[in-house]
Amino acid sequence: MDVYDRTREGGRRHAVAAARRYRDSRAEREEIERRRRDGAAFPDAGEMLEARAARLIDRNAVPAAAVVEGIRGEPLEKSVAWERIIGISKDLQAWSFLPRGARAARTVARVAVRENGRELPIGTGFLVSPRLLLTNHHVLPDEEAARQCFVEFDAQVTIDNVPGTATRLDLAPDVFFTAHEPLDYALALVASGGDGRPPGETFGWNRLSGEPGKLVIDEPVDIVGHPMGRLKEIALRDNALQTRLEDFLHYRTDTEPGSSGSPVFNDQWEVVALHHSGVPRTDAQGRILRRDGRVWQRGDGDDAIDWISNEGVRIDSILDHLATLRLDDARRALLAEVGVEPGPVETAAPSVGTRPSAAAPVAPIGARRPEEAATADAGVAARPTAFGGSRHLVFLHGRSQQGRDPVRLRRSWTAGLNHGLTEAGLAPVDPADVWFPFYGDVLARALEAREGTPRAIDRMVGEPAEMLAPTASSPRTAYEEILDEAARRSGLPPDGSRTAERFSWSDAVGRLQRRLGWLAARTDVDEWTIAGVFRDVAAYLEDQRVRDEVIDSVLGCMPGSGEVVLVGHSLGTVVAMDVISRLAPEPDVTLLVTAGSPLGMDSVHGRLLSKGPERPARVVRWLNVWCPTDAITIGCPLGDGWKDELTDRAVTNARGRAHSIQEYLSHPDVAEVIGARLAP
Repeated sequence: MDVYDRTREGGRRHAVAAARRYRDSRAEREEIERRRRDGAAFPDAGEMLEARAARLIDRNAVPAAAVVEGIRGEPLEKSVAWERIIGISKDLQAWSFLPRGARAARTVARVAVRENGRELPIGTGFLVSPRLLLTNHHVLPDEEAARQCFVEFDAQVTIDNVPGTATRLDLAPDVFFTAHEPLDYALALVASGGDGRPPGETFGWNRLSGEPGKLVIDEPVDIVGHPMGRLKEIALRDNALQTRLEDFLHYRTDTEPGSSGSPVFNDQWEVVALHHSGVPRTDAQGRILRRDGRVWQRGDGDDAIDWISNEGVRIDSILDHLATLRLDDARRALLAEVGVEPGPVETAAPSVGTRPSAAAPVAPIGARRPEEAATADAGVAARPTAFGGSRHLVFLHGRSQQGRDPVRLRRSWTAGLNHGLTEAGLAPVDPADVWFPFYGDVLARALEAREGTPRAIDRMVGEPAEMLAPTASSPRTAYEEILDEAARRSGLPPDGSRTAERFSWSDAVGRLQRRLGWLAARTDVDEWTIAGVFRDVAAYLEDQRVRDEVIDSVLGCMPGSGEVVLVGHSLGTVVAMDVISRLAPEPDVTLLVTAGSPLGMDSVHGRLLSKGPERPARVVRWLNVWCPTDAITIGCPLGDGWKDELTDRAVTNARGRAHSIQEYLSHPDVAEVIGARLAP
């Protein structure tokens, strides 16, 4: 059977299976309808609403001011507060919604086959790394089929609604290809064009995430694809998630054959599913029905089918399956390029610093290891054989990590580093080879014990400067000093300026809020994040009990000998400086990497245990990496103010992720420094 016919036949099989799943999930739909009748704005489970609201806030997908305004007027139950936050995201989109959508749409390509002297479109695919394209198994069922296919990027109309110029690229399944029929996905390498550049460098690519909170019931979905092989189209209107199954999503939207393999986005243009089939109406015998109620026959055409819903494969299910694959080193390195969030690669990696080699033996990957099962307060240790047993990679996280799983956080950091290592031509790191001290819960408990009440989003009733300021006088003073210095360093005019008169309430809070607003307006970090980081830095530096508990927690999950590469982020860079001063005579810190650090400010480094801007004597090399649009690094570069040699490296992080540790680690020139120190 030709590839074109196999694609159509495979699509019909998946449509029948989708109809069966839709029929079997009737009870779930009825429960959703009951919640809707009871007045639920988003009839989903409470934990899903909480995860969604938290993700929207963490990623600045909703304006902090709008969140506060939406929940400050009256006492609200948590579920109602979460629904309001999600509702703000659904109803109000920042201007960036359109350019972000255009950027996401460029990653989508039409898949076509050369067959019997013809070129026939058979589906859609989209880039999920600089080189790898994700589509359906029934579009690319095997390597032989993929060899006959090619993809076309920018197969679309211009802004003047005239056909543009498409870029045609071949697939290279001999370099990388994998497919899985039950989840109906295929992942294939796209060959470089005439310029030799990976296609993702030209058209961009989608970072996949296995984290929860990307979509709840009744939220919109957006699909970009090539229905019926036409030029690229976008389905934006009257779309919504209907039900969530273990491996699939059902949603309402307009799609046609040819949309198979399209990305299903949420309104933040994060991929939530791989579209693979419409859901046809069927009779009691499971036969597909036409729109006129008669049984559909093969000669009727797909447009005669009574489609009642659509089905996509959940991205987290695809990532979970990718993690079980057995791959050689070269293919593992290519897979490591997928995503910077917790992603698919948990591999038995070769030594860092070596070049990937296809001749290396195949190793089993993906199984949860015994050492990953322990998630105590102190964090997770690396396995004893990591990097030959004498070198150690330690990640030290920042604030606001309480309640999170250190194993997943370790994978997230490692995914960012592996992206950079792969870009640098070095082998990726196995997450199990990384030490991850975890003090997030210790810090949160210490702060709550001191202040008496937790800071929950559904209790926020004011501006960031007011809500996040420490209550104790000494940390509050440090918090104000840090904000004052940061604003001054970023060029804030003196308070006497007439333009400064924004607030009529509380002069002290108004002054702080003005500084926060100034920093947020001149960087790519929102006011809540700036206030939160500086608040916790101040509390850590000024409350000796908090500092001792955090340091003791970190020291409880540190290697006791050998050579250490210590990578700290945000508040973690401040903690790292203190931890180094309290380390036992061994180990040796051969490399310190600080990313997104506030250490450049006098109000911060003056309160360190070392009492000043001086590189610790036991640190052999220090790399400080900072982003000019990251408000937390406002005192950088460090080189002019710190004694002894250190290297400053400015990088450009993605819009909306200026303070992200994954962004910092994904830069090849940063990752290469780390990889070089870990190499034999």
